[in-house]
Amino acid sequence: MNRVAIIGAGAIAKTHIEGYLAFPARAKVVAVVDLYPEKAEEKIKDFNLDAVVYDSYAKLLEHVDFEIASICTPPFAHADTTIAMLNAGKHVLVEKPMATSLDLCDEMIEAARTNGKQLSVVAQNRFKNPMAKLKQVLDSGLIGRIYHAQVDSFWWRGSNYYDLWWRGTWEKEGGGCTMNHAVHHIDLFHWMVGMPDELQAVIANIAHTNSEVEDFSTAVLRYKNDRIGQVTASLVHHGEKQRFVFQGERASVSVPWQVNASLPLANGFPKENPALVEKIQAYYDEIPDLEYIGHTGQIKNFLDAIDGKDALLVDGVEGRKTIEIAMAIYQSGTFGSPVKFPMTPEDPFYTRENILKNAPRFHKKTKNVNNFATEEITLGSDYHEEDK
Repeated sequence: MNRVAIIGAGAIAKTHIEGYLAFPARAKVVAVVDLYPEKAEEKIKDFNLDAVVYDSYAKLLEHVDFEIASICTPPFAHADTTIAMLNAGKHVLVEKPMATSLDLCDEMIEAARTNGKQLSVVAQNRFKNPMAKLKQVLDSGLIGRIYHAQVDSFWWRGSNYYDLWWRGTWEKEGGGCTMNHAVHHIDLFHWMVGMPDELQAVIANIAHTNSEVEDFSTAVLRYKNDRIGQVTASLVHHGEKQRFVFQGERASVSVPWQVNASLPLANGFPKENPALVEKIQAYYDEIPDLEYIGHTGQIKNFLDAIDGKDALLVDGVEGRKTIEIAMAIYQSGTFGSPVKFPMTPEDPFYTRENILKNAPRFHKKTKNVNNFATEEITLGSDYHEEDK
């Protein structure tokens, strides 16, 4: 039995608790930690947990025996908390973004390696049926070589979204919609098409004046073999439509799921290729659904890796790739020039110190609240047909 401590009792902690409760013979939540103990008490009451409450992870480590730390704190605390847990001999599942800079990612990965513990970074969308099936279709080669890949990470947030005390500053949140909303889409993007060679980006704050950070970014990514990628992140898109589109040499596939294929007429104009569409659709339909989805699916893989039953699917190295793309978008958007991969410690957006020195402050944050009256949040699309 793996004993679990939940560190951070905000809204996302609910999905972690639900995930562990799905495996009662393998995991038990024994502690909940939060700067505001009443929030931890509320989670224990909501889920009828036999668990203790602490207001710091230092007190947790001093008083509680456990094997797993699930870190659900704001982004600025991810690295320090993760490293402390790993150095204390705990396995760690840390929420996105993994850290707010590449040097901190490097320190987290090294701590996991040195201590021989599992470090997994939350990427729950890899464990959703539409994405898992799309990945298999792409890997099958049925659409041919990918020419163009596009992700629209569209969200909408009111101007008061950034009133929460830790949001809207480079120091505490590490960035805006690119880092904290598109992070999952960027993870899926590099999982499906790999890391780029270079990117060029634009970042802006269009509608959120109580925030230093961006609420919009768009980037063009260049890959080997002349492939092109596009990643757009936004907090100003009503309806929060999120999609992936992959254009191949023989066909295109999208999530929410759609498949199209064309053949050339004698004059080069397109006609439909129904035979290939049918073949790809049949392949897609034969892919079995996942047994567990979202956070629960990732927690199962995490537990399997700890117990030696399976390889960890989203480790620190995978989590770091997402941060590298985000940092490249910020660097390019700030200085107006392309960024080449891999980034190095000499890049101005590699270390936390240099990020805080170089990052643009779009507005001055002037309003702060400790907590909102509601914890209701949206976690994004499930990428089903009705989401088109």
